[in-house]
Amino acid sequence: MTARRLTPWLLATLGFLAGVGPFATDMYLASFTDIARDLGGTPATVQLTLTAFLLGIGAGQLVLGPVSDRYGRRPVLVASLAVFAASSIALVFSPTLAVFIALRLVQGISGAAGIVVSRAVAVDLSEDDTAVRALSLMAMVGGLGPLIAPPIGGAIAELANWQVVLGVLAAIAVVMLALGALVVPESLPPEQRHTGGFAALAARFRALLTDRAFVGGTLAFATGFGAMMAYISASPFVGQVVLRMSPFAYALAFAAGALALVLSNSLNARIAPRVGPGRMLVLGVVMIAASALALTVLASTSSLQIGSFIACAFVLTGGTGFTMSNASALALARADEARGSGAALLGAAQFLVGAVVSPVVGLWGEHTALPMAVVALVFAALAFGAAVWTVRAR
Repeated sequence: MTARRLTPWLLATLGFLAGVGPFATDMYLASFTDIARDLGGTPATVQLTLTAFLLGIGAGQLVLGPVSDRYGRRPVLVASLAVFAASSIALVFSPTLAVFIALRLVQGISGAAGIVVSRAVAVDLSEDDTAVRALSLMAMVGGLGPLIAPPIGGAIAELANWQVVLGVLAAIAVVMLALGALVVPESLPPEQRHTGGFAALAARFRALLTDRAFVGGTLAFATGFGAMMAYISASPFVGQVVLRMSPFAYALAFAAGALALVLSNSLNARIAPRVGPGRMLVLGVVMIAASALALTVLASTSSLQIGSFIACAFVLTGGTGFTMSNASALALARADEARGSGAALLGAAQFLVGAVVSPVVGLWGEHTALPMAVVALVFAALAFGAAVWTVRAR
C-alpha cells in the first residue's frame, strides 16, 4: 500500500530513524577513554571507530538512496535496519579494536538507510512549500538523539563498562527495526520508480551535480555539519581532559548543546515557511561562524572555561540546525523525482566530510581545544560561502 499522507506519527518515526547517526555516535563518546584502555588503542585510533561509521554511513547512502528510487523505499529500509540491528549486537562482543572498527563500518553502511530513505519518504509526501517544515520537524525529533544519548551513555559509563553502553545502543537498533517494519509504508508508487542500470543512475547524479542550487545547498549542508563534527569528535577530550569534567558532567554539557538542535529546528519549522529557507540558511551559517570564531579566540588565549565552552557549543549546534534543515530543503527541491538519489548525495557529502574531520582533529592529541576550534572555523567559512552561492543560484 502506497502512502499519500505524512501523518504526525509517521513524521515522528522518520525523525527517530533519521537519528541513527546521533545515537550511534554520541552515545559512546563518554566511553572513548575506556575503549582506548581496554582494547589497546590511543585516542586517535579510537576516533577511527567514529571515522569508520561515518565513512560507512556516507557510502551507504550513495547506494541505498538510488536503490530506493528503483525498488521502493520500504524494502530497502527494512532490510538495511535488520543488518544495522545485527551489527549493533555483534559490536558489544568486539574482542579487538580492529573488529570494533570493521563492525562500525558495517553498522554505518546499513544504518544509512535510516537517514536517506526517511528523508526521501518525507519529501515524497510533502509539497515544495511544506518540505522544509517536514524536514525541520524530522530534524527536531532526530535531535532528541544527541540530547538524550550522551547523558544515557555518560551515566552508564560511570556505573558500568562500555559494553553495556553499546548493549543499550543495540536495543535501540532493534526498536528502530521494529518501527521501520511496522510504521513506515511505501511512499513511492511503482509508476514513479526509476528503471535502468548504472547508466541511468549516473545520468541522475550528473543532472543533480550540474545544478548550481543543488550543489550549493549540498555543500552548505555538508560543511555546516563538518563544523559541528569538529566539536562532536573532539569534545570528549576537551571536556574531560582539558576542562576536567566527569563523564556524566560532560554528557550533560553535550546534551545542552544538543538541545540547541531541537530548539532551532522547532523554530525553523515555524519561521522558514514564512520568511523563506534562504534567509534562515544564512542565519544558520552566521551563527556557526560566530561561535567557531569565539572558540578559536578563547582556545588560542587559554581562556576557555566550562561555561564558555557550553555557550559556544550551544550557538554552534543551534546554527547547524538552521543550516542543515534549510540547505537540505533547498537542495531536495531541485531533485524532482530523483529524491532518493538527491538525498543520497546530501547524506554522503555530510558523512564523508564528518569522516575527514574526526581524524584531522585527533592528530593534535587530546590536550588542547585549539584544533577543534580552528577546524570548526574553517568549515564555518566554507558553509558561509556555500550558503551565499545557494541563495544567489536560486
